[in-house]
Amino acid sequence: MNSTALYGDLKGGKLALAAFVLALANFMVVLDMTIANVSVTHITGSLAVSSTQGTWVITSYAVAEAICVPLTGWLAGRFGAVRVFGLSLLGFTVFSILCGLSSSLAMLVICRIGQGIFGGPIMPLSQMLLMRIFPPEKQSQAMGMWAMTTVVGPILGPILGGSISDNLSWHWIFFINIPVGILCGFAALKLLKSAETPIAKLKIDTVGLSLLILWIGALQLMLDLGHEKDWFNNTSIWILAIITIVGFITFVIWEMTEKHPVVDIKIFRYRGFTLATFALALGFGAFFGSIVLIPQWLQINLGYTATWAGYLTATMGVGSLTMSPIVAKLATKYDQRALACFGLLLLSGVTLMRAFWTTNADFMALALPQIIQGFAVPFFFIPLTNLALASVKVEEMASAAGLMNFLRTMAGAIGASLAVTIWDDHAKVARSEMVSNLNIEQTQQHLIDHGYSEGSVMGIVSNLVDKEAMTLSVNHVFLILAGVFLLAALIIWAAPKAKGAVEGGHAH
Repeated sequence: MNSTALYGDLKGGKLALAAFVLALANFMVVLDMTIANVSVTHITGSLAVSSTQGTWVITSYAVAEAICVPLTGWLAGRFGAVRVFGLSLLGFTVFSILCGLSSSLAMLVICRIGQGIFGGPIMPLSQMLLMRIFPPEKQSQAMGMWAMTTVVGPILGPILGGSISDNLSWHWIFFINIPVGILCGFAALKLLKSAETPIAKLKIDTVGLSLLILWIGALQLMLDLGHEKDWFNNTSIWILAIITIVGFITFVIWEMTEKHPVVDIKIFRYRGFTLATFALALGFGAFFGSIVLIPQWLQINLGYTATWAGYLTATMGVGSLTMSPIVAKLATKYDQRALACFGLLLLSGVTLMRAFWTTNADFMALALPQIIQGFAVPFFFIPLTNLALASVKVEEMASAAGLMNFLRTMAGAIGASLAVTIWDDHAKVARSEMVSNLNIEQTQQHLIDHGYSEGSVMGIVSNLVDKEAMTLSVNHVFLILAGVFLLAALIIWAAPKAKGAVEGGHAH
């Protein structure tokens, strides 16, 4: 890093303030990954769109962020880490304002893409700059604070998102970024001048970047639009599928031969990194799919408010906060594969518990899997990250971390799209089967005997069938996700045992 000259430039109150600014900026970006999850129902109702279309608000942000993470190193080297960090914060704030002002789904999705583009470099740069301003003996404490914001953000996101959507309006989940973004952006540019990195005229792999945007954009469009376009019965879905496949193959060939690739694919030559990253992507895809799906089902089917859906989703945070430091210590003593396998099997078990949820389930029946999941997440996340990064050479660690974060974020976006699509598709199948087995005349007469008018009976029956069909469908999705966790738990044993430890800064 060549940062030894920086130690001591910031002292006392200025150092504490700089660290607070970096941590707060990271917290804001992490918060925005989950704050919209419980607000999707409010957004879809306000903009008059379906729940599958509402999920685009989450996936568009994740995809844009994923594409920008690998570019962080080049941006920092070309324009300076502090400058890029400050401008990213200001750009993120501008797009947050535009998200809040959006009056259509198209405008909101475009602005969420803008948020993701500017938000992508903030997390890795906040980590890097913390390492630059603190002396070596205090870096682990600084990284502990940084890691805490990364853990607390997803916990508070659903609570804040739900409370704001219910008491103000969904627009304010974006407007709350304004004071934080402006404060952190200007404070970073002023306070961190001495931590600025050298600037050089670095080459960028424009062809590789263009191909990356092309095939990932086509893939995400195919997943998001497939449900509405009747999948491969539609020509546009076929075109997107062909663009995805051809674009991906061309991208891989180009990156393998490029001297300065935008994504260093050669890192996949390490079996430990490849398998650990693949297991991490599978696990995170299933995990993110479930945390996007649960709040929507709670609000649409069980009549939960966004606030209470947020509280229930956030019960997961207790276990995550408790177990993160414990698992970090266990990871230095025990086989990373065993810890990761335990975490993934636990996640498979709690997801299987959800596959038996009913429409009359009480709060504790719904919260228990969330609480257990919180304890499982650090067991899955920390060892797999350590195992992946311990498999590569020290000089390749930054590229490996960037590639791993890119694949994890992409897997989350794909998992969310598929989970909501399968839920909606299977609900139609379940409804059709229920209607064909329903004795309408007997049900009608039973309700009329209990004082209901003939005109209201069909509406009541239809509503009940819809709710039960959606619950059967959500159970079906959880059964699939439990299988994905189980597959990831088995895959990890094909990876070689980790030979060395990973430096704390990289593990996060």
